[in-house]
Amino acid sequence: MPGGQMRNSLGPKPAADKSWESVQSKTFTKWVNARLAEHSLPPLNNICSDFSDGTALIHLLQIIGDSSLGRYNRSPRMRIQKVENVNLALDFIRSRNINLTNIGAEDIVDANHKLILGMIWIIILRFTIEDINEEGLSAMDGLLLWCQRKTAPYKEVDVKNFSHSWQDGLAFCALIHHHRPDLLDYHALDKRDFRGNTALAFEVAERYLGIPQLLDVEDVCDTAKPDERSVMTYVAQYFHAFSSLSRAETAGRRLGKFADMMQSVFDMQHDYEARVARLISQVKDQQSHWQVAKFEPVYASARAHSTEFNGYKATTKREWTHEKIELDTLLGNIQTKRVTYNLVPFVPRAGLTPKELEAAWNELAASEVKHRKAINQYIRESRDLLQRRYGSEANGIQAVLNSISNSLATLHGELDDQLATVNGLISKARPLGAALRRLGDLEKQCAEANIDEHDYTVYSVSDLEYDTEMMMKALDKKARFIENQSAVRNMTNLTPAQLEEFETTFRYFDRDGSNVLNDAEFRAALDSLGHSFTDEEFGALYDQLSCGSEYISFEVYIRFMVELTEDQTTPEQLLQSFRVIAADKEYVTQEDLRLSELSPPSIAYLIRVMPKSELADAGYDYLAYLRDVFHR
Repeated sequence: MPGGQMRNSLGPKPAADKSWESVQSKTFTKWVNARLAEHSLPPLNNICSDFSDGTALIHLLQIIGDSSLGRYNRSPRMRIQKVENVNLALDFIRSRNINLTNIGAEDIVDANHKLILGMIWIIILRFTIEDINEEGLSAMDGLLLWCQRKTAPYKEVDVKNFSHSWQDGLAFCALIHHHRPDLLDYHALDKRDFRGNTALAFEVAERYLGIPQLLDVEDVCDTAKPDERSVMTYVAQYFHAFSSLSRAETAGRRLGKFADMMQSVFDMQHDYEARVARLISQVKDQQSHWQVAKFEPVYASARAHSTEFNGYKATTKREWTHEKIELDTLLGNIQTKRVTYNLVPFVPRAGLTPKELEAAWNELAASEVKHRKAINQYIRESRDLLQRRYGSEANGIQAVLNSISNSLATLHGELDDQLATVNGLISKARPLGAALRRLGDLEKQCAEANIDEHDYTVYSVSDLEYDTEMMMKALDKKARFIENQSAVRNMTNLTPAQLEEFETTFRYFDRDGSNVLNDAEFRAALDSLGHSFTDEEFGALYDQLSCGSEYISFEVYIRFMVELTEDQTTPEQLLQSFRVIAADKEYVTQEDLRLSELSPPSIAYLIRVMPKSELADAGYDYLAYLRDVFHR
């Protein structure tokens, strides 16, 4: 009953129209039977008569209250035994802080229809719509707000109440289509076929969503005004069904994102190791080629070796230099991504570590120098001092490049620290422009002195300009990558529309404009957003958020809703997602993963990496898998 104070739940309906009593009796009887069927108890024909001895009422309360009412008369024959049973049930209802007025055990025993229907309505409010208290506030307006929000995109639907708004059946169909568009095609409906639309929604909801058909088509379509309580009782089933569905889909989405991320990291690591192995092999082959090279003491032979060496530097060596910088960057990206997702650092296989790659690279540089000297001893005709000056300047530039490359390859730590380090390396690389200009001047002087080759360096101006350009690009790329990773880590998954939805809901329930919510208002807001909690869960949550006060502020509410809604790949959230998928089992099956709507590649990856469970033949031990991934 949206808005305002709830009217007397046990009060009589207007005498002019008695049809509500028949509809409520039928609807509430179906609702009770649905609860009894969950525990394989026999159904009732009519609650107004079948509650008279108290046994069926006790069965119902024990199921929905999840507790025993104690000893009672299981086969009452005398009136006093029936009264005792009913009093036991009424006392239990009152123990749950449910106010029952103007009704006694004799009313139930004597089958007072109006009072029995009123009592069942209060039970439905308390245990299904989940909000009724001393102040008279309830979640009925929250349920209406939920319906309005979910059907807002459907222009033919205008949910204003729980009576006339549902007579064309389109609101029921819109709720189903919004959450499960695979079950019916809303846009293909004949919007004028009220009975057909209603019948379709009832059939789909019962067959595919497990929602019992508490109403008949004529109860909605063939009456001047559908009974508000009956419609509300039925619609509440949609709320609970889709709330459970949303939790499973969220868990599946989170696991899917995690599996995709882990597969991406695995592919990057595999690519890194394969490329490092290939580069080291190529470097060693080149060194072996130089070791067996034979020199003749003639200028033409030496020049041939020099031409070959220069060709190597201009092509192969540059390709390797580019590959090494790419590998250094790739390793840094792998480590940065693992830090972003709280994973342990990546350690390449023996023989493929950054230290071993650097050693092979240094050996190559030494071999280049040795090979160059072997060539130059046959063609050197110039001034040694000028060569030393050129070599010192060139090696100094290369040393700076090597230092920057090493720092980039070993980059680790928090993202902010990594970004500060990269910016420092960029500042360190900027003076290389002036150094390259000085080296260019020295190169011209060597040409004028007929010095074509150098004994003290293998780095030409062109080489160093290329390496410097590549290094500056790598640094700039690395800085952008870290900034993007920081944004991913700090960015919430929520859209502005979701945040606005949270604020709108807060304002809706903050009726006095105090910018705070009491416990009843906060619970109603959560329910309207589709987040249901048991009494125990809500009590613990409210105590935590309110810090012992009587209210929850707007800031605390918004922060909690963002934390509740956004996806984070944390160990705790992944554990919770696995538990939802596994239905609280300590293992998960392939069928569980499939029902959570994970993608086939994600399911294949998880099945491949999770160890088998000792608790079930078809089960996988997700707890052991998470401990291994996060070292916990």
